[in-house]
Amino acid sequence: MALVLLATKGNYFHVYDFRVKPGRGDEFIELFNQFDYGDNNPFHRSAAQVKDGVLCRDSGDPDHFYLIGEWRDVEEHRRIREQVAREIRPEFVGLIESGGFVPTYAEIVSTTSSIKIRSDRTNPELTRHPIGVTAPVT
Repeated sequence: MALVLLATKGNYFHVYDFRVKPGRGDEFIELFNQFDYGDNNPFHRSAAQVKDGVLCRDSGDPDHFYLIGEWRDVEEHRRIREQVAREIRPEFVGLIESGGFVPTYAEIVSTTSSIKIRSDRTNPELTRHPIGVTAPVT
């Protein structure tokens, strides 16, 4: 398996860490997907969005979620997020417990491609990451 970059150095992740009302996790996912894949989602029309976000569910708590996406421009994401909250008001937001639905922004400061990868002399089908992680080359 080759190493595949999750993100690009210099871009930003938005990271939402939130809980939904008890027992409403499945309903939240359904409502979130309706908005996310709908025609009324301005996030997907922005050139500043690098990759579509991913919704992750805590494997130990079915009402705890993370939403992560890659953007080139934090201010553009913030502007659209405020527009969505003010004008569109997606139904899924009503299932989020108090504390709001506001992300933390994190700059991507290192990626695998920014570190030189060298081949493993004992097995030419593997590459060796400088910190010792190996993966077959495809």
